[in-house]
Amino acid sequence: MPSESHKTVYLALAANAGIGIAKFAGGAISGSSAMLAEGAHSVADTTNQLFLLASLNLSEREPDADHPFGYGMERFFWSFLAAVFIFVSGAVFSVYEGVNRILSGEEPGVLLEGSSLLRALRQTENEARAKRRPLAKHLRMSRDPTTKTVVFEDSAAVLGLFLAAAGLGLTQMTGSTVYDGAASVAIGIVLAIIAFLLGRDTKALLIGSSAVPEEREALQRVFTEHEDVDELIELLTMALGPESLLVAARFDIADELDSREIETLADEIEEQLREAVPDVTQVFLDPTRRRVASR
Repeated sequence: MPSESHKTVYLALAANAGIGIAKFAGGAISGSSAMLAEGAHSVADTTNQLFLLASLNLSEREPDADHPFGYGMERFFWSFLAAVFIFVSGAVFSVYEGVNRILSGEEPGVLLEGSSLLRALRQTENEARAKRRPLAKHLRMSRDPTTKTVVFEDSAAVLGLFLAAAGLGLTQMTGSTVYDGAASVAIGIVLAIIAFLLGRDTKALLIGSSAVPEEREALQRVFTEHEDVDELIELLTMALGPESLLVAARFDIADELDSREIETLADEIEEQLREAVPDVTQVFLDPTRRRVASR
């Protein structure tokens, strides 16, 4: 059964493909640079949905000898390509069309773009509620690039349609095609900003991003509140996927613990770490007595 992320991407793919055809048809008939820019935007979005679908499918592969921690980072790689594609095929083309401006044209399509956006927002709100975060904070901190990309893309698409409509209206009122060209340039700038934000967030994940601050604090509390842990020396975390975190920790333990008690302690801490942050999937612990450490 397809996951919620799969359903969101499928809807976005269908919406963007359909509206893209309509936008190009309207732009070709009328010669509107703003509508052609929106057509290029939809092509970029449609291609990006294919990237995201590929990332969802590839990331579900089981760990193997070559990738012992799994393939979760496939989601980050393909999302980064999506950000690059938004910039190259969307922003650059839109600015080019705006500079070369033609005529303006109308295009109905807010309903299709809006339906995709609403579904993505609903899924993101559910995820934010599960994490007990406000929606805006969750969009900023989430490691899931799939839904975030759909939300950003469709938000830009809806804004782009309003910009195209504004350029069309002003051109019709004044008879000057400058407004249509300016609308196309504005759409390109919006896409460039979206591409930059998505690329920045995904780059951080690709090069080895740690857990978010609230997760690190929860993990630290597991050690600092345990009676058999004297001191947390080092805590390292890294995102292995949207819902997969690696945790490595070195900590001092009470001197009186024997080997069996140390083993029991490690099991307890590992379980508590997974309870504190459900995304924890890999745990490596190094319990060390203070005297041994100092020696």
